[in-house]
Amino acid sequence: MSVGARRVTIGRGRTRLTLCALTLVAGCVTRRVPEEDRLPLIQDPSRAPADSARQPGQSAPPGQPAQVVQAEIPRDAAPRLRIEGLRDVRVALATAAQGALLTATGPWRLFDSHDAVLVRARPLESWTVERRGRQIRAQRSGTGATPWSDAKLTLRPDRDDGFALFAGRRYRGSLRVVASDSGLVIVNVLPVEEYLRGVVPLEIGLRVPGEQAAAEAQAIAARSYTFARLAVVEGSVSRNESFDLLPGVIDQVYGGVDAERAFSDQAVVTTAGLVLKYAGHVVSAPYSSSCGGETASPEEVWRASPEPYLRRVSDRIPGTADRYYCDIAPRFAWTRAFTGPELDAAVQSYLRSYVSVPSGGPGRVRAVAVAARTPSGRVGRLTLDTDRGNFELRGNDVRYVLRSPGSEILNSTYFKVETESGRDGSLARLVVHGNGYGHGIGMCQWGAIGRARAGQSARSILATYYPGTSVGPAN
Repeated sequence: MSVGARRVTIGRGRTRLTLCALTLVAGCVTRRVPEEDRLPLIQDPSRAPADSARQPGQSAPPGQPAQVVQAEIPRDAAPRLRIEGLRDVRVALATAAQGALLTATGPWRLFDSHDAVLVRARPLESWTVERRGRQIRAQRSGTGATPWSDAKLTLRPDRDDGFALFAGRRYRGSLRVVASDSGLVIVNVLPVEEYLRGVVPLEIGLRVPGEQAAAEAQAIAARSYTFARLAVVEGSVSRNESFDLLPGVIDQVYGGVDAERAFSDQAVVTTAGLVLKYAGHVVSAPYSSSCGGETASPEEVWRASPEPYLRRVSDRIPGTADRYYCDIAPRFAWTRAFTGPELDAAVQSYLRSYVSVPSGGPGRVRAVAVAARTPSGRVGRLTLDTDRGNFELRGNDVRYVLRSPGSEILNSTYFKVETESGRDGSLARLVVHGNGYGHGIGMCQWGAIGRARAGQSARSILATYYPGTSVGPAN
């Protein structure tokens, strides 16, 4: 929901993630106009213009628009196409694609920025979107193309049981395509409740009936995070003018229709419209996979201001000395080891993104030490002593520098270190012993599962991890 990286059995700890892991995204609708009651233009694959000197599929001369074939369409009743609402969520499926293939599982239509129909297509009929600077068009081999446009194109399935297809996945709602300076941007535009159906199962994992309260808590937290980023909501923080959220751990993991499951659908329906509020306002509700025994406040991990509803919370089970609700997590306790060369390689590759590094690089690491800890026991500052100087990392930045050889970030900042030095004074081995997975702020997802198993309700779970909040309607 919030920020972080990776993929785990459930949820994830989030933080920052590069957009290069994505592929496309699209623009925002400021005005919705119903489809007019008129005959649309289509690309007719059965014929070319009678006066055309070109054969079907042959491109137009430079500087001239491709020919669009107008064909008579039977006056059948137009389907009731759903036009996007102002409170739909816009999820970027890709941000810099150089091309895109548009299709759907059922019949679909392609609209221009004024909601005029450009294409009427059959099930699985594919149209390719091309970009020319800030202009785009759709074309199908041998049938011509839509006119070049500097606005957007929107695919909408004709029926409720039809889904847009993109990169092999099915999506509810519509797909919108716009051109950016770096490529094509594609967004999935759909109602918040339908979006959550593709989020909750990927965030909380597959759950059994005795853990349904955890799924319901996840649905409410994810809905709150979503509403806090809708562009039309006062005080929201939208990711971009073209989209509200990204579909990975930087925001919330989203898998479309193929991710949906019965247990999570039930959790979304049971909690429909409910969000977390503090002082009457919807709150952004971060969460992570496992807190490791105690959650953190935002200023401990991120460069962020404190929030009254995001305070440190112990996950210890009452009446026990060393048992925690989240100790059932696969990464409640973990160890990661680095050889000297592996640590040097990680520091060489990633350190300069977070601190100033000399032009010749940071050099070989001689020592690693925890310089300061936060109130929850996490690493606040970590120092790296190299043969070219001393460097200090703060908070969550540590996780992005101490990467494994496969570039996986460190599980959390809740750790201690052991070092072994070589005869030449360089660091021969670094061993990191840690707890938890993710940033540790807000709801602990494995803790929520443990609390659900102990009989706690979704509201009780949320009241624990977000102190002072209440659950109520989004409106």
